[in-house]
Amino acid sequence: MTRAIPRTGNPKKGTASVGVAPQYCGELGKTANCQVLVSLTLARGEVPVPVGLRLFLPTCWTDDPDRCAAAGVPEAARAAQTKPEIALAEIDRVLAAGLHFRCVLADAGFGSSPPFRRGLDGRGLSWAVGIACTQLVYPMTVRLRPALTPTGRRARHPVPNQPPQTAAAMLEKQRWRRINWRNGTKGPLSARFAAVQVRVADGPTNAEDTRLPGDDEVWLIGEWRDSGEKKYYLSNLPKLTSLRRLAATVKARWSCEQVHQQLKQDLGLGDFEGRSWTGLHRHALMTCIAFAYLQHRRLRAAGWEKKRETQRAAATALAA
Repeated sequence: MTRAIPRTGNPKKGTASVGVAPQYCGELGKTANCQVLVSLTLARGEVPVPVGLRLFLPTCWTDDPDRCAAAGVPEAARAAQTKPEIALAEIDRVLAAGLHFRCVLADAGFGSSPPFRRGLDGRGLSWAVGIACTQLVYPMTVRLRPALTPTGRRARHPVPNQPPQTAAAMLEKQRWRRINWRNGTKGPLSARFAAVQVRVADGPTNAEDTRLPGDDEVWLIGEWRDSGEKKYYLSNLPKLTSLRRLAATVKARWSCEQVHQQLKQDLGLGDFEGRSWTGLHRHALMTCIAFAYLQHRRLRAAGWEKKRETQRAAATALAA
């Protein structure tokens, strides 16, 4: 199973609805007056189910206790939190509830955050996240000079022997291969991909104000779509991971992104007209329950339960 962590924005007018403020709205593709929710979706293959939606509060709300009180924001939720911090808290919540998943997927709004990536590492989770094309990375051959002082201590002001490069520049000379990651309604879906191991420039800053390479070695992945658009990702999947698996992993977020479209267009997530914290989250919970019910009906109609029973019987027979 994989877990995706996207953002969803609900355009709003006025200033009284909880969390509303001028901020980036994914639905509109620009900054607008809206509410932004951090969502968690669990997926197996192409079967996603939303398991969490949490409202992000901008500083214009967290810095105004009276405004939060009027909207019924609980005291525990009034502390300022970034979207990556909310996502990590939600991951902890579902892990504590007993859910298990193989890999965490997220867009560049989360993937560009070093604390978020380190938080996933600290929880022992695999991840594949989007980044900006301007993300700085170092080649694996980078070395710091001096790395140690004559006394054997770590040098306070080391200098990398190679300058960092943007993600786009690092992959520019790599070999790009066409990969089919799944079959769509109109045939195989494919794009060109390239990948190389790098060290991200997310370490401390030295005396020259240069961001040093981090300790971890990760995959830098590029996707070159037929439209000419390029996307970039980082992943901590093992060194021997094939390009085909890397491509399939970063594209697995597609099925989770479809959840938002259905939650909004078919189940009314964006139609809530109340103003309170409790009302919004209850409304979001009901749309998630409705989605899970519809997903159950779809799978049942497709014979999924019978297929699972056949697989379990076969596994039991083999074990015997």
